[in-house]
Amino acid sequence: MTNHNISRRTVAVEHIRITSSLPFAIVKENIERILPALPDSLLQMMGSGDKERVREIEEKGPKLYIFTKRDHGRTLTVATGPRNAIQYVVGNPTTAVKMTRHDIRASLYDIRASLYAPLRITLFESDEGETVLEYDLPSSLFGQFGNPEVTEVGLYLDRELESTLLLAAG
Repeated sequence: MTNHNISRRTVAVEHIRITSSLPFAIVKENIERILPALPDSLLQMMGSGDKERVREIEEKGPKLYIFTKRDHGRTLTVATGPRNAIQYVVGNPTTAVKMTRHDIRASLYDIRASLYAPLRITLFESDEGETVLEYDLPSSLFGQFGNPEVTEVGLYLDRELESTLLLAAG
């Protein structure tokens, strides 16, 4: 007798690709200048329930932060030689809380949503030498939960992510 159940369903996701005429290094520099690293202090304030300070940061601070950065190009050295390829994990924990209020499945801290929040952006140099940014549209990721309030946050993230990456791409 088994104690588990597996279910499957197909989820449609819209994939975005932005090609820049700027060199990879410039776009990388732009992203890292526009999106600050997520400060541990923000997570500490949220964890301690300091609503006033969190609200102030939410109002005056950046819309998105870099949670982590992974140099995928370096790991390819063993197979193809070094490549320019970085994955950024970006988001804003205060935005994640807005989704959580409406559907726990969309929470930053819920394992089911860890596939989507924080968001992933890939910056790479194509074989043809183009600088490329790719990501999955947040509203299409979060829309699967069927909750209008969560989808609304996804639409907000669509706009923030697109404007940020277009700025970085020049």
